[in-house]
Amino acid sequence: MTEKEYRRHPAISRSELFKMSETPEKFKYFQENPQPQTPALAFGSFLHKLVLEPETLWDEYCIAPNVDKRTKSGKKAFEAFVVENIDKTIITEYEATVAKEMAEAINKNPLSRRLLQGEHEKPLFWIDEATGEECKCRVDCLAKLDDTYIVVDVKTTDNASNASFMRSAIKYGYHFQAGMYLEGVHNALGIPMDKLMFVFIAVEKQAPYAVNILQADELFIQRGQDLYRQYLTQYHECKISGNWYGYTGPNNEINGLSLPGWATGEE
Repeated sequence: MTEKEYRRHPAISRSELFKMSETPEKFKYFQENPQPQTPALAFGSFLHKLVLEPETLWDEYCIAPNVDKRTKSGKKAFEAFVVENIDKTIITEYEATVAKEMAEAINKNPLSRRLLQGEHEKPLFWIDEATGEECKCRVDCLAKLDDTYIVVDVKTTDNASNASFMRSAIKYGYHFQAGMYLEGVHNALGIPMDKLMFVFIAVEKQAPYAVNILQADELFIQRGQDLYRQYLTQYHECKISGNWYGYTGPNNEINGLSLPGWATGEE
């Protein structure tokens, strides 16, 4: 199953469900108004493809021609290139070079190379027992070490240090992702939760493209599973009620506004 085929499947995904962390109103808007892929997301997807499925990389991606789009001839040549590659994602030659160097950094690390010796880009689908909602996830790599199954996720980052990556994890919901993906592997494949582990391979986007490997601990995963349950229940209830509320909540109530401790000198 290609990435585009996976995205077209109607089951709810992690990236969609995470919008519930803002408001159901925003979730509903972005569900009905899909946004074009940003250059940053396109680059991240390209790197994943390069690391995990290099044999089919150019079936889905192409490198933009080196033309001056400010000129009439350059603009015409680029437009013709876009038409010829309508089903592919276009990246620049510079992005391709950087992604290649990042992939090499990942592959030359013995531990990350060992962790990536598993089934790549594995799509999983399951029905949540509590809500009846169909869910999906696409695991970067599912590896096995002795009797433990390791869900491996590749992340690009500005800073792969432990402290900085944890801040990114909280901001972008990586703990939620870990919780949802482990639920998906457990439900779709029947693997016991005590036989599962979640590991991030974080690679920096600037030379020397430093790599860090981080295992999600029990508290990290538990918080992610709690968020998964919270967002999925909220999504299910909004579907039933038709009330996709915003910041003022399901009953449209005024929120309180209080100064935090740091603003009052109490911290």
